[in-house]
Amino acid sequence: MWLTRPLRERSTQLFLGVLFAALIVVTALHLLMPQDSALYVSSYTVTLLGKYLCYALLAVAVDLVWGYLGILSLGHGAFFALGGYAMGMYLMRQIGDRGVYGDPLLPDFMVFLNWQELPWYWQGFDMAWFAFIMVLLAPGLLALVFGFLAFRSRVTGVYLSIITQALTFALMLAFFRNEMGFGGNNGLTDFKDLLGFDLRTDATRLGLFLATGIALAIGYVVCRGIVTSKLGRVSVACRDAEARTRFLGYRVERVQLFVFVVSAMLAGVAGALYVPQVGIINPSEFSPLFSIEVVVWVALGGRATLYGAVIGAILVNYGKTVFTGIMPDAWLFALGGLFVLVTVFLPKGIAGLLFTRKKTKDEPTTPAQEATA
Repeated sequence: MWLTRPLRERSTQLFLGVLFAALIVVTALHLLMPQDSALYVSSYTVTLLGKYLCYALLAVAVDLVWGYLGILSLGHGAFFALGGYAMGMYLMRQIGDRGVYGDPLLPDFMVFLNWQELPWYWQGFDMAWFAFIMVLLAPGLLALVFGFLAFRSRVTGVYLSIITQALTFALMLAFFRNEMGFGGNNGLTDFKDLLGFDLRTDATRLGLFLATGIALAIGYVVCRGIVTSKLGRVSVACRDAEARTRFLGYRVERVQLFVFVVSAMLAGVAGALYVPQVGIINPSEFSPLFSIEVVVWVALGGRATLYGAVIGAILVNYGKTVFTGIMPDAWLFALGGLFVLVTVFLPKGIAGLLFTRKKTKDEPTTPAQEATA
């Protein structure tokens, strides 16, 4: 089966081993260490690491379409935000009469704006199974419609990138409007519980962290299953020689559409896991700058490697956390300098450096090299 093939790869086994080991270590240090110990991992750190893992899953989704399909999407933040809003709507419905205004049906921001009834598109979000389906369906449907129109028209290259950026910018402007019914510029917040578990407890935060790690593992395996299958080989052919692939009889637009939709759904899952851990979702997640930043993560980590996208997302966001604490007024310059250094000295990203070292280690030594040594 195509989905089990990646589990036999050494690289996938190594990635999953490192990921699950990290999850176990963080859990153990959080639960078993005393709070005054230097090794203790606080609830704040657990939540922060969970956010990094959400970003890593989003980066894997972007790498799937950019690295293996050649589509530079500058709008994946839209799919991330749609998944986040679907989860946020469910969490808002769970508040019930515990809100500031005590309305059992309408969220607080609707009461404040004098809404008389719940909009039709909020119906069903009081049920977890419906909300979880919408986490996949909302970004997937948007990607399906957008991709069908774009790929059928054979829009490629920089033009496609600009259109994806325009898409997320248009959605950001729409969600900023109060009459849209999504909280306007304040977004959705003040969440209480998820599936009956209090979001403010340490146990729930740890559970969300572990769930995010498992989602990242599943998303990585799904992407590896795609890229190592025949579909993945055709995707690379579409990336490198689209005209020749069409000449051979492949329906390039169908391949592009399928991979694009899968990537969007993975981004939606990342957004859904992000919201309960951060505690808010607002239109800023649609920002084109955020989508561009995700592309930078992938480029720094190593395009067309998947695990490189994970490395880039975690390192860059950790760097942001460190630099904002050390140099709050100049952290952007420090982060920009890091980008420049990696681009100049590591054109294939961090994963490219690891691959080069592995290749050098595996190459046999020639007699001339032995004589020189």
